Amino acid sequence: MLNKILAIMALVSAMAFSPVTNAEIAVIVNPANSSALTSDELTRLYTGRSSAFTAINLVESSPLRSEFDEKGVGRSSAQLKSHWAKLVFTGKGTPPTELETQADVIDYVSKNINAIGYVDSANVTDAVKVILTLN
Repeated sequence: MLNKILAIMALVSAMAFSPVTNAEIAVIVNPANSSALTSDELTRLYTGRSSAFTAINLVESSPLRSEFDEKGVGRSSAQLKSHWAKLVFTGKGTPPTELETQADVIDYVSKNINAIGYVDSANVTDAVKVILTLN
C-alpha cells in the first residue's frame, strides 16, 4: 500500500513540474528573406520533403521543440524521430540542425538568409522576421 501511495505521489509531482509551455510559437527567418510560408510548406520543410530553407530545430530536450513538433509539423516528437531515423538510414535525408537555445536559433537565423527556425514569440528580436505564428 505504501509503495502505491509513493508511486501516485511521484506521478503527481512529475505532472506538476513537467515542462509544458503552451507557448505561441513564432516561425522566424532572416529579415532579408522575402519568402512567404504556409503551414503545409512548414511541415514539408521539417519532414525533409522540401529544401526551400535550411531548417533549424531546438534540441530534443527542449519543451518548445515538442510543442513545435505537434503544432507546426502535426506529429509527435517520437513520430518525427522515427521518420528521420528512416530517412537517415536509407540515405534519403538529413534532419534539421539542432541548436541548444532559442537565442542560438535567433542568432543563426539572423546570420543566414536561407535559414528558418522557431522560438517562443515572447523571445523574438529585431534580428529576425516572423513569417508564421503557431498557437
